[in-house]
Amino acid sequence: MNNGTETSPTDAPRVSVIIPTYNRAETLARAVDSALAQTVDDIEVLVVDDGSTDGTQALIEDGEDPRVRYLAHDTNRGVSAARNTGVEAARGDYVAFLDSDDEWLPRKLDRQLSVLDDRGEGWVGVYCDIVSTGLSVGGRIAGAASEAVFRSRAPREGGQELAEALLSMQVFMGPGSTLLVERDVITSTGGFDEGLSIYEDWDLVLRVLSVGKLAYVDEPLAVTHFTGDAPAEAYVANDQRYLERNAELVATLERRGVPVRQVHQMGLVGHFLSEGRFGEATAWLDASMLLRPRNLIRLAFWSALGLRVLASGRSQ
Repeated sequence: MNNGTETSPTDAPRVSVIIPTYNRAETLARAVDSALAQTVDDIEVLVVDDGSTDGTQALIEDGEDPRVRYLAHDTNRGVSAARNTGVEAARGDYVAFLDSDDEWLPRKLDRQLSVLDDRGEGWVGVYCDIVSTGLSVGGRIAGAASEAVFRSRAPREGGQELAEALLSMQVFMGPGSTLLVERDVITSTGGFDEGLSIYEDWDLVLRVLSVGKLAYVDEPLAVTHFTGDAPAEAYVANDQRYLERNAELVATLERRGVPVRQVHQMGLVGHFLSEGRFGEATAWLDASMLLRPRNLIRLAFWSALGLRVLASGRSQ
């Protein structure tokens, strides 16, 4: 693995920005430029190339900003492994994550650091709101409806209460491009689970929240560019592992009447329905889900999306 240019510990920046990438040379420059354009310039940018074959290395090494460091895996190992490589090489007091197809607004780190400075002891990190581009009309409607109807009352910051809201899918924070957290906290929690390719960032946040609190900046300071979703079966495997890894918290919530497993199961129904795979969706549906009016709204919406997929001939 190529670790790029070494710097001495005395040169340690305040923030290490970690950008994992795999064959995204066409969007990577935008992400890197947005990190370098931050109004906080005491940063390093670690680009972790996860086995790309599209000229990513040349793109980064041809750059002139000494704050950028290039690291590379010999083979593709997945986004979790790439982020862990970045954390291991990071020297900053804080680590911030940015996906290589996303970008930040210039004041993102500045606003987040200011909030943390005001909070004091016990607050170990912060995330911000996002704005998404590339969504279909249906996707935009779904996001707005979910925010207004299903998640508007959930806590957006804190410790245990935020962990519970995240695990029960009342909060969607996009940590892969919004999270800034103390580096020592990340390393103490063991980093990202390399067995997860979905929910890996949520899983990390739950471990961070077992150590301290996360603050929230209610501003869309990160821009995510939607380019497609994983197939429903990928969600099945990852969801099972995610819940198993956090089984103690799941059990605590369910003892209090929060149907965490049903919420996640309903999400799997939605993924299959949205792909027009109605038969497979029914395998995850049980009668108790139909007793909740909100679930009926979800089913109707997902079914409409699935019918559109079938009508366009894109069913899987």
